[in-house]
Amino acid sequence: MGINTELLHGYPVIDPYTGASSIPKYQTSTFNQQSVGESPEYSYTRFGNPTVSALEEGIKKLENSEYGLAFSSGMAAISNVLMLLKSGDHVIFPLEVYGGTCQFATQVLPNYNIEASFLDMSSLDTIERNIQKNTKMIYIETPSNPLLKVSDIRKITALADKYNLLTVADNTFMTSLYQKPLDLGVDIVVESMTKFINGHSDVVGGLAATNNKSLYEKLFLFQKNFGGILGVEDSWLVLRGMKTMGLRMEKSIQNAKIIAEFLSKHSKIKKVFYPTLTEHKDSSVHAQQSENGGAVLSFEVNSEDILKQFIKKMKIPIYAVSLGGVETIVSHPATMSHACLTPEEREEQGVTNTLLRMSCGIEDIKDLLLDIEKALN
Repeated sequence: MGINTELLHGYPVIDPYTGASSIPKYQTSTFNQQSVGESPEYSYTRFGNPTVSALEEGIKKLENSEYGLAFSSGMAAISNVLMLLKSGDHVIFPLEVYGGTCQFATQVLPNYNIEASFLDMSSLDTIERNIQKNTKMIYIETPSNPLLKVSDIRKITALADKYNLLTVADNTFMTSLYQKPLDLGVDIVVESMTKFINGHSDVVGGLAATNNKSLYEKLFLFQKNFGGILGVEDSWLVLRGMKTMGLRMEKSIQNAKIIAEFLSKHSKIKKVFYPTLTEHKDSSVHAQQSENGGAVLSFEVNSEDILKQFIKKMKIPIYAVSLGGVETIVSHPATMSHACLTPEEREEQGVTNTLLRMSCGIEDIKDLLLDIEKALN
C-alpha cells in the first residue's frame, strides 16, 4: 500500500469494541475487573489504555517496527532511552545534537556517572577514534537540528556492530515516511510526535520504536515506572493527525525545497542549510538514506539587524518554538531550542545569533515567497 493508504488503514483505526470509525478517547484512569486474580488487558492507564495502545500500533506501522511506545514528550522518549545506560558507561553524541538532549547529557547523566562525548559525526574516523572501552551507545541525529548536518547511518551502524554498541537515532526531522533508521541498522529510533506526526501544534508527545524485544521490555518498564506515558487526549489527537501526515508533509517538503533555493540566491542571506542543496557537503550521503530534503531548513542572514527586521515584518509564518505544524514556523535557535547551551557551546556548534530555522507549512508557496521577500527587503 502507498503512504496515504497505510496511514488510514495500516493499523487499528476502527474501535474494536463499538465499530466507531475513530478510536474513542478512553478517558479513564482505571478499569473494572470482574473477579479476584484476573489479568485483564487493561487495568490502569499508566500501564496501558485502549486509545494509547491504538496509537502505539500506529507507531509500529509508521516506523516499520516490532515494538512501539508513546511517551509524554520527545524528551521523555529520549531520556528514557538514554537511561538504558548504566553507571560507568560512555555515550557518543553529535556535536550539534538537539539542545534538550545536550542538556540531559551534560547535566543529568553525570549524576549517574555516565560520560558523554560530542563529536563531528560526519567523520567515521573521528567516531572510531573516540570509542572507549566503556562506550556503550552511539546517538545519531540526521539531519541535525538546526544546521541540517548529515551523518551516514549505514556506516555508523556498521561501526557500532563492530564494537557491539547500541545505536539510537533521533529521526524527528525526516520522519520514517522519508528516512527509515531501523531498516538502515539502527537499534532504537526516537521521534518527537509533537512535530510532523501530529502536525497541528496542539500536542506534546514522543515515541520510541525498536525491533529488539529485550530493549522494548526495558523501555516499557521505564515508561511505566517513570510515568512518562502519553495522555489519552493527546494520543487521540496524534491518531487524528497521523491520518493526513503524508499529504501534509508532501506539501511542506515541496515548499521547503523552493524556499531553500530562493534564499540561497538572496543578497541578504549569508548561507542556507538544507540537505538537498548542491552546496551541502553531504548531500550525496543524505540522498542515499533519505527520499528528500525534508520540511525544515535553516539560514543565516547578513546581520542581527536584518534578522530582527525580518522577524518583525513577516506576516504569514509564526515566530515560535517548535516545528512540524501545518503552519510555517520560524524560530531563533540561539534563544529558543539551543538557549539551554552556553554561548561557547553554541559557538562550537555553529549556532550563531544570525541563524534562523524555518519549518515549512502547507501554505501556498506564492504567498510564502512574497511574504519572505517583503520581510527581507
